[in-house]
Amino acid sequence: QVQLVESGGGKVQAGDSLRLSCAASGGPVSTYTMAWFRQTPGKEREFVAGITYDGARTNYADAVKGQFTISRDNTKSIVYLQMDSLKPEDTAAYYCALRRSVIIAIPMMSNEYDYWGQGTQVTVSS
Repeated sequence: QVQLVESGGGKVQAGDSLRLSCAASGGPVSTYTMAWFRQTPGKEREFVAGITYDGARTNYADAVKGQFTISRDNTKSIVYLQMDSLKPEDTAAYYCALRRSVIIAIPMMSNEYDYWGQGTQVTVSS
C-alpha cells in the first residue's frame, strides 16, 4: 500500500520561503506522476504543481508559476515543493498526491489521483 507523508509546513512571514517534502513508500512510486494540491476551509482542493515520474515534465497552477518549484529525487522517493516569496493567500493545507497510471500526464483534477498524504499546514502572515 502506497503511503505519502508530507513535512516542512509551518508559520512564516510574507516574502519568506519554505520547502515541503513528500516521502513516498509502499510501491514503485518512482514510476508515477506526483503532485501537490492545497486546500483552505470551505474550498475545494486545488492543484498547485505536478511532476512526471522522471522529472522531465512539470506543470503549475497559474497562481504559483514562477514562485513555486516542484522536483523529485527518485533515489530517495521524495517529492519537493520549493515555495518562494510566500504571500498570505498561499496559506492552506498542502497535500501530496500520487497518480497510479502508466499514462504520462499531469492532471490538474484531484479525482485523477489515487493516493494522498495527510497534509501539512502552511500559514503566511502579512
